[in-house]
Order: sequence, then C-alpha cells, then structure tokens
Amino acid sequence: MKHKNSHLLVGYWSRLRKGRDVPDQTDIDPRAIKRLISYTFILDCENPARPLYRLAGTALCERFGFELKGTSFLAHWESQSALSLASLLRQALKTSQPVCLSSVAATADNGMVELETVLTPVSFNGGEPTRFFGLVQMLSDPTPLLGRSIAYERLVGSQIIQEDEPLSVSDHNEPPPPPPPPPPSLRAHPRAPYLRLVVSQDSPAMLHFGSGDLLQKMFDAIGRWRAANSEDYSRFV
Repeated sequence: MKHKNSHLLVGYWSRLRKGRDVPDQTDIDPRAIKRLISYTFILDCENPARPLYRLAGTALCERFGFELKGTSFLAHWESQSALSLASLLRQALKTSQPVCLSSVAATADNGMVELETVLTPVSFNGGEPTRFFGLVQMLSDPTPLLGRSIAYERLVGSQIIQEDEPLSVSDHNEPPPPPPPPPPSLRAHPRAPYLRLVVSQDSPAMLHFGSGDLLQKMFDAIGRWRAANSEDYSRFV
C-alpha cells in the first residue's frame, strides 16, 4: 500500500475485530474515520461475481459522475480486470484478509489518474463475511478529473494484506522503494512499515481492443512512455 489513508483504514479495521476474524459492519463508527468517510464505500459481495455498492461516499460518487448506491462495482472496470477482481474478492472473503488494488482510471477524453483501492472484509449481523468496507485514494495529480468523471478503470496490480503485528499509524513513515514507472504525471505516496503484502498477483494480461478503444489508447500511451524511459524503467523491473 502506498497511501497513508489506506493504512489508516486497515488499522481501524484491525482494531474493530477484537479477536474475531473480521469485524461486523455495525461496528463501524463513521465519526472515527470522519476525514475518510466521503471516499469510503460498502460492497455487498454475497455473490463475488456481482458485487453491489450498498453505500458510497459523496466524493467517490462525484469521481464517477453518478450515485453509486445499488450499482455494480465491476461495471466501470474493463472485462479482464472484472474477472480478476471477482476472484480476488472471493479469496479475500475466504481468508478474511484485506486486499489492495492498484489501478489506472481514465476519463472519456483520455485523462489518466492512478488509484489505490483497499477492501476490508466485514460480516453483517454476525454472519460469515459477505461484505467489504472499502476506500479509494488517488495517488497521482487529480487535475485530469477536474470537471470530468472516471469512464474506465483497469487493474494493474493486487495484493492480499497480512499483518505482521498490530496496526497503528506512524507519523514517521519510511519512503517506499521506487515503483515501476506509471504515466509521467503519477506520483507515489509514503507507506508505513507495519504491513507485509503477500500473495501478489501480476497484472492481468492485456486484451486486444479495437483501434478506437479508450483503454487501448490509454495503455499505448503508457507503453510509449516506458519505451522512452527504458533505461530508468529497467532498474525497477
């Protein structure tokens, strides 16, 4: 995880468990995370292949340009990403562990931003975990979204999060190692030293898109940038 708020959410989730595998949705107190709440959401994943937004914060809805409640979580992801996400959601519920998603989102006019999404499994009324309490944070310059909404999103990485020790948020975060270069405008955030990310999943394979497809253009642009910076990129991969 790169964003400090992602660590805050996972730390809060861990404290709510109180010895249980997962906390219950009714344990969540919006006042405890009030500065994050507008970017949080709750997913109903009784069927992980068809996760639905139960609730979504106002700022998150503004990013997508419509009210998310009652809509499909997978609707704005491209098809290969949606397939990978259904499997990841199923795995996270089975292991009772949070999952971190790295993605690139694009507007209709090819503006691109890097996002980090954290999904923490929760139960409902004491049953088995069938829901997620989640948070979406932007890791890059938000300028491409000014006056625009996200049209497409593609998964570029995922990790199941496993704790090495009880979570707490430090104000003295260690800088992360350099990540593989995203598009030129994207930047990384500090990470805290108290989480270990395991069960890494490589980026989904690229699908073949038509010449006019927005996602193809988006990732062609990323490929051209990496080729132009191949010497720097080779040090990181």
